[in-house]
Amino acid sequence: MSKPLTIDFVSDVVCPWCAIGLASLTRALQQLGDEVDATIRFHPFELTPDMGSDGEYVVPYLSSKYGISLEQVAASQAQITARGQDVGFVFDFRDDSKKWNTFKAHRLLHWAGLQGEGDQLALKQALLLAYFTHNQNPDDIDLLCDIATQVGLDSAAARTVLESNQYADDVLDAEQHWQQQGISSVPAMIFNGSYLVSGGQPEETLKKVIRDVVRMSEAIN
Repeated sequence: MSKPLTIDFVSDVVCPWCAIGLASLTRALQQLGDEVDATIRFHPFELTPDMGSDGEYVVPYLSSKYGISLEQVAASQAQITARGQDVGFVFDFRDDSKKWNTFKAHRLLHWAGLQGEGDQLALKQALLLAYFTHNQNPDDIDLLCDIATQVGLDSAAARTVLESNQYADDVLDAEQHWQQQGISSVPAMIFNGSYLVSGGQPEETLKKVIRDVVRMSEAIN
């Protein structure tokens, strides 16, 4: 019998390690097969909450933010690209790649979660692909509606959400909640509400964590 498992995944759609972490997690769950019956719930974390509508070029932005050279940013991107290849995710970092505001994307993800767990997962994966593989702007309403359609969601309903301020308070409340729980970097994966794993961990590590968490949950119950 499959063992129930809840995974709270706190992340942003312009976070490369979040893309790696999610790809690694989904691969781990696929390999575990019928061992677990996992529910993934996505929660917002904004890396660039004050970003304007024009965005900023990634390389100089990261150089300035972390006080590192342009060469160090490029080296980090090369490492991320290689790590993405390990988990089947394609990064395409370009000179014109930008950081964008992601609040609209998080409101859309909240709405998708109300439609269904599978809808939210599909939208999350599509948003990460759009940004990192195709260098598209997750702050663009038309693009977000197109992505919603691609994953089987209602484009008109998505546009209604995006062109209003719907779910803004829900997203802000969720961000505050996870910050109060001590989450200050992403990705953060919380298994069964009690076991935290941070960063883009390898799938073998996540498989071991999942088995350990399930075993501990069974022992408690």
